Amino acid sequence: MAKVCEITGKRPMTGHNVSHSKAHTKRRFMPNLQEKSFASTVLGQNYRLRLTTNAMRTIDKFGGLDEFMKNVKNRNTKAFSPSATRLRKLILKRTTAEAAKETPAAAE
Repeated sequence: MAKVCEITGKRPMTGHNVSHSKAHTKRRFMPNLQEKSFASTVLGQNYRLRLTTNAMRTIDKFGGLDEFMKNVKNRNTKAFSPSATRLRKLILKRTTAEAAKETPAAAE
């Protein structure tokens, strides 16, 4: 399983351990990945995503998975995994369909 965040695209970085004698040895800096289940009220089911804690905080800031997917700008979706992109398209399609149903009722 790849160590990549499905939302931010963060992946392991490389660097050096530097000892007291200044000897450099290779090391990897791993992203803080967690598997978390998010409930989508629009789609009516739970989705499990593998995210960094930074991405989880961003989703919470937006008010949940549905609000995040609706409000994130297109230029920021380049790092999305294929499954996250598919999920975003489903949420956008469902919300636009619900908005279209509500619009004629509000005009009456």
